[in-house]
Amino acid sequence: MPVTRLLCAAAALAAFVGPFAAPVSAMAQTKTVAITAIVQHPALDATRDGVVEALKDAGYVQGQNLKVEYQSAQGSPATAAQIARQFAGSRPDVIVPISTPSAQAVAAATRDIPVVFTAVTDPVSAQLVKSMDKPGANITGLSDMAPVGEHVALIREILPQAKRIGVLYNPGEPNSIVLVKALKDEAAKAGLTVVEASVPKSSDAQQAVRSLVGKADAVYIPLDNTVVSALESVIAVGQQAKLPIFSADTDSVARGTVASIGFDYLQVGKQTGAIVARVLKGEKPGDIPVSLAKGTDLFVNPKSAAAMGVTLPDAVVKRATKVVGQ
Repeated sequence: MPVTRLLCAAAALAAFVGPFAAPVSAMAQTKTVAITAIVQHPALDATRDGVVEALKDAGYVQGQNLKVEYQSAQGSPATAAQIARQFAGSRPDVIVPISTPSAQAVAAATRDIPVVFTAVTDPVSAQLVKSMDKPGANITGLSDMAPVGEHVALIREILPQAKRIGVLYNPGEPNSIVLVKALKDEAAKAGLTVVEASVPKSSDAQQAVRSLVGKADAVYIPLDNTVVSALESVIAVGQQAKLPIFSADTDSVARGTVASIGFDYLQVGKQTGAIVARVLKGEKPGDIPVSLAKGTDLFVNPKSAAAMGVTLPDAVVKRATKVVGQ
């Protein structure tokens, strides 16, 4: 074939395939991040949103070069395991489980897909990683270990006459077991007694808090997804019985707890998203140390406190990062 005809044929072929070549190239560059949470509540939802925001800041934009899949287990460990297996089968670039139960389900479902967990209280005791510095395998992430000692001190400052702290938690959540142990240790240092009430499922929360009326001077809710998802029923009993309810997470203060010192979970999500971006760019999860959530805020709710028979000290209100419920 003469050179001129060959060049013309090549040009014609390029003109034909050109419109189809661009999308194929774009798809090849698209990354998929699969996110799952054990249940939906404000703190976990904010964490998810923070992950997506951080990925955008790192250059991964939904609809352009990023696909985000999200599923909630709606409080069911069996559903969490099913979602984990489904994600493992679809083979995304990274799986982001939010909460300890979801992280354990995902870790059990895959040994090769990169996993970046978040909102996990103690990833070592949950057997997710070998150590915080060297997680190993295909997994790393971020721990949101709550400042329990500060929580106990805050309760004592607001309720100086308190002697017994009730705690609502699901004994099936490993993160809650860790926090209840920490609560007992910190309460003992402060001369306080801890009274436990078990909440195996969200529908048990109201009856559990009722069981603490007359037995506790205040109730503490750790980072327990089962209880937090049923928070409104707990708050209702607290107001009826004049039993102050405190929370480990600040998002629950806007929903009616008296006060909390905790993390901004949108920022927790952003910190996590930064780790996900590193993995998407080629770093191995097992080589990235587990991060600790940064920054704590004091949230107070004077209106809810009053409804539970408590007047917040001026000193507490003045140093609050945020005053809600006014």
